This record gives sequence, C-alpha cells and structure tokens, in this order.
Amino acid sequence: MKHVFIGPLLRLFFRPEVEGEENVPATGGAMLASNHLAVADSFFLPLMLRRRVTFPAKLEYFTQPGIKGRLKKWFFTGMGQIPIDRSGGAAAQAALDTGIRLLREGHLLGIYPEGTRSPDGRLYKGKTGLARMVLESGVKVIPVAMFDTDKANPIGSRMWRPHKIRIRIGEPLDFSRYEGLSGDRFVERSITDEIMYALMELSGQEYVDMYAAKAKELQTAEQDGRPAELPTQQRRAAREADRIPETEAG
Repeated sequence: MKHVFIGPLLRLFFRPEVEGEENVPATGGAMLASNHLAVADSFFLPLMLRRRVTFPAKLEYFTQPGIKGRLKKWFFTGMGQIPIDRSGGAAAQAALDTGIRLLREGHLLGIYPEGTRSPDGRLYKGKTGLARMVLESGVKVIPVAMFDTDKANPIGSRMWRPHKIRIRIGEPLDFSRYEGLSGDRFVERSITDEIMYALMELSGQEYVDMYAAKAKELQTAEQDGRPAELPTQQRRAAREADRIPETEAG
C-alpha cells in the first residue's frame, strides 16, 4: 500500500534518501531502533526500505468507531503497524511479548527507544523494553537516524511541509554476549544505553539523560505555570511504562 497510494507523493514532495540500507538484513528477525522526531518517521522509514517494517502502534488507531475509524485502521494496518495496548502493567508486558514473538518469527521490527517524539529535537533516554526483547529473541539491533522529519511534520502541524528527508542506517549491534541475562536490569540498562549512544553518534543529536515523556511534562507544566512533579499514581504508571519503547503519534 505504501508504494501504490502515498509512496509517489512522499518521494515527490520530500525527496527522501537513505544511506546504509545494506546494513539491514534481507531476511530474518532484526530490530530497527530509531530516533523519533515526528509522526512522519513511521512513514519514511518503511517507504525507503525493501523489507516490510512492522511497528507497534497505539491501540486507539485501530478502535475508533465510524467510517473514519475504519479508514484509519485500514491505513495503519497497510503501513505495517500492529495494535498495542499500553494501558497498564499487564498490557505493557503483553506489548513486550508481542515484540518478542514478531522478532522470533523473523519480522523486521521498528522501535523508538525514547518512547515518544522528542519535544525539542534532542535525543532522550531510552526505555529498557527493547533490551528485554533483544535478549529474549537474540536478534541484532540496527540503529537508524532520521533527519528533518520534524521540519516536514512539526509538532502540532495539521499539514506536512515539503522538506528533504534523510535517513542514515548504522551497522548492526550484536548483544549475544549477554545471552541468558534477560531480566537483569543492569544488563538491560547497559544495552539500552549502548543503543542510545549509537543513535547519538549516528544522528549528531545532543543527548539528554531524561525520558522524553518527563521532558514533555516539565515543558507543559512550565507553560501552564504549575508544579512539574507528577502525582504518585502517575509516577507509578510512568515506572511501569519505562519498559515500553513504542510508536507514539501523540
């Protein structure tokens, strides 16, 4: 669907180019770990790769009622996205299990380690869920840097703006040395930080040792003139969500 319906338009207006596609294996399970600047990331990365990329996406994209909801479900399914329920701890584990299953089945899984879009173009702390999936599946991680998608699709914009898009794909990262250590939080954090360092090197972004979701909360609180500290219940939910790297369009 991506080539027949929107591919020609995206290529015409955004002139996307990819560097390092040879680092993506032709077959077998692998994880694409990308920085996340805009919703457009999930359109251009699959467009520019020969292999189909599967992204976990918010369940809400697939459950909206009415004609609009059906069209949205058809569109995101055609783009290779699968619904993930992120509403709580059990749902978070189910999301991880789904990712592990897809990788074991030989899929090319797209993940945004930051968990949500960067609010300011910087690179934020990665969530450790991707490390658990890597350890359980034994696949390699391929770092991906997206460039200027935030200029084509700024936060809050209703319409995309023509702007050249670049994608740089790095060499695969092998974590087989940690085999059998799934569940070790120190190992999972080490793997996640190594992936984020590779993304920082590849993208040239400034790194911030804070979760992007927390940065957004602080930014919103500052704009509203209220305390930035999260209530206890929200802090607990945030800790549960720490393990879920995801596609986030909000």
